[in-house]
Amino acid sequence: MVEIMTLPNGVRIACEPMSAVRSAAVGIWVGAGSRCERPGEEGSAHFIEHMLFKGTKSSSASELAGRMDAIGGQINAFTTRDTTCFYARVLDTHLDKASDILSEMFFDSLFREEDVLSERGVVLEEIDMYRDTPEDVVVEQLLAKVFPGALGRPVLGKVSSLETMTGASLRAFKEREYSPERIVVSLCGSFSDADVQRLADRFSVLPSSRPNPVRKSAYKSAVTARRRATEQNHFCLTWPGLPDGHPDRFAWQVMNTVLGGGMSSRLFQTIREKHGLCYSIGSFTSSFRETGLLAVSTAVNRDAEKKALALIRSEADRFRESGITPDELPCAREQLKSGIVLAMESTSARMNRLGSAILLMGRCLSVDEIIERYDAVTAEDVLRMARQTLTPEGLGFSALGRLGDTKEYLGILR
Repeated sequence: MVEIMTLPNGVRIACEPMSAVRSAAVGIWVGAGSRCERPGEEGSAHFIEHMLFKGTKSSSASELAGRMDAIGGQINAFTTRDTTCFYARVLDTHLDKASDILSEMFFDSLFREEDVLSERGVVLEEIDMYRDTPEDVVVEQLLAKVFPGALGRPVLGKVSSLETMTGASLRAFKEREYSPERIVVSLCGSFSDADVQRLADRFSVLPSSRPNPVRKSAYKSAVTARRRATEQNHFCLTWPGLPDGHPDRFAWQVMNTVLGGGMSSRLFQTIREKHGLCYSIGSFTSSFRETGLLAVSTAVNRDAEKKALALIRSEADRFRESGITPDELPCAREQLKSGIVLAMESTSARMNRLGSAILLMGRCLSVDEIIERYDAVTAEDVLRMARQTLTPEGLGFSALGRLGDTKEYLGILR
């Protein structure tokens, strides 16, 4: 059973015990991601994630790593457009030490200029790594177009903005955006009341402050193409989707699963298995606070690209015209339900689900509630979602590689 404690300053501590495990996962979730960055600050949220590992008032970076290794724990962090999360997973006998290390990093990191200088090189290498991955680039360049403004900017930032960052500027961003009302501490697994109180005592020292408003964004149909000497041409197609917490998200996920969510999906079976046009093809959804999208991505050679794009359009049209079959609905439901239930056997997965749900939606549905929502989805619900979202006028298109005429691609898709 999930319990939520709200501290006087607004920090929420969400706890979910798991009696059958001997480990625990704790995460500090902050509702401040890359979309909170102002012009010139691009990459700050992600850079802060790196800096928290670079040393505190009492421990160097190597000492922090050594302390976590000494208790056999795992510690890491990640940044998204909406959130930043710092987390650890340990045996329950060492949860107190792991919580102390995580809290020390969160509250007492130094942001020294020499560390900013060295870590800037690491982040620039990370950017180059993604630039060398065309399947990532083709998605990122489209996100920048369909979500104009802060939401569409790359989480890693830009070289020009990273070069001007200092320890003082990063600390100022953290102080400005890490409002207590934007913080959720998520704890799952085997823990005691003392463990919860330890976290409450540590986070209660944060002074109350009002969070800055987040500038809203909306999906906008867009087209982008970039020529590059790749062996395959990479494509990404998007349609408008749903925001976090939308009541129709269960029907939307069923639709995505049938369209391209697995090996039995229509896109995989048609374009790879039947026609042999690609090695990989699939669809995915992304939701944010007030908007979202559904995307299809694949990579094919020049000889196969037009046929592949025509088949993608055909499957989208078929979905919009007739929805799903009686056999597809229960299969998609079971795929989605099993994914949820199997993930719940992991303390880390539960911690992630609990922290993000409380932070972004204010509530975390139980497993039984989620299963009920999926079981309640009807074929009519899915057809309504398809007709609402998979429209030609809502199409976003991105291409990267040894490309032909973009107008020809759009002629096939629209």
